[in-house]
Amino acid sequence: MSQNFPWKLSSPPESLPCQYLDGMVHCSPIFPCCLGSLLTVQVTYLGKVPTTGMQFLSGCTEKPVIELWKKHTLAREDVFPANALLEIRPFQVWLHHLDHKGEATVHMDTFQVARIAYCTADHNVSPNIFAWVYREINDDLSYQMDCHAVECESKLEAKKLAHAMMEAFKKTFHSMKSDGRIHRNSSSEEVSQELESDDG
Repeated sequence: MSQNFPWKLSSPPESLPCQYLDGMVHCSPIFPCCLGSLLTVQVTYLGKVPTTGMQFLSGCTEKPVIELWKKHTLAREDVFPANALLEIRPFQVWLHHLDHKGEATVHMDTFQVARIAYCTADHNVSPNIFAWVYREINDDLSYQMDCHAVECESKLEAKKLAHAMMEAFKKTFHSMKSDGRIHRNSSSEEVSQELESDDG
């Protein structure tokens, strides 16, 4: 399954109602659902690679995922040890890194859902891989598109992540639309079409 979300923003997505500061989630009182986790899955983080283009269609993550898969297989045994927890929330995705004992460390990567342009659980190299394309903002305010990928324990786990991400997209879109941070010409019909799942 895959989702493609070309957000049409009238203000920067950094101004989402949910912020992670000093080890805690700080939410606006009018967005209490920020605190709820939609899904948390133990995964192996394969890394990220830059990707190009602005139109992300089915199959666009295949080449980056193959590159990440090959890099990772060079430095592994027969089985990848889980090295992270991927937690999908209504406005953010958290990647909690684990130590060699499988315990959570203080290091965590945060991804704003509004900056995720595309995600999918359909990959030829392995059905267990879930990937997303993320718009990373640089210090000079320029940006780059990176493809991130994780390997799950099963195809079902990867599909669950894709479904949870779809719910996170819906919640983010509706809150941003009510705030006026998405242009009015983004119709609910457009978004419902973009939210169509691509289960095989």
